[in-house]
Amino acid sequence: FKGVRPALNVGLSVSRVGSAAQMKAMKQVSGSLKLELAQYREVAAFAQFGSDLDPATQFLLNRGSRLTEVLKQGQFVPMPIEQQVVVIYAATKGYLDKIAIPDIGAFEVGLLKEVSPALLETIRTEKAISDSTDAKLKELCEGYTKGFIASTT
Repeated sequence: FKGVRPALNVGLSVSRVGSAAQMKAMKQVSGSLKLELAQYREVAAFAQFGSDLDPATQFLLNRGSRLTEVLKQGQFVPMPIEQQVVVIYAATKGYLDKIAIPDIGAFEVGLLKEVSPALLETIRTEKAISDSTDAKLKELCEGYTKGFIASTT
């Protein structure tokens, strides 16, 4: 789908298994992802024809391009599910909104270096995001994002 491999069109993708096969933690962090990506692709198609975009449309385009970027993965570079949860949490909660698109890969690598092994283990074993895990993820993402932005500006 427009240069992204594998081609993914969330508006058309259908699966018999669906989210039933997903870990609860992944469902929790990616709940809005499909809708946001579908809206982004729809608006992006029309936005190329117009130059005056309202702030809500600009926000949607910025968020969608960052979500698309964070979903990219190198060939033969699998990522453990608990790391995926951390990265998608950061993306869907808006921590990437102020990160330049070319810097998202570096942000992702740095964030995964900062996350404690204990937090990753908690996500892996509990298979869900409790209130305390959510608070730890929020603290991690807020602190790391602030430092990352300061180091890149």
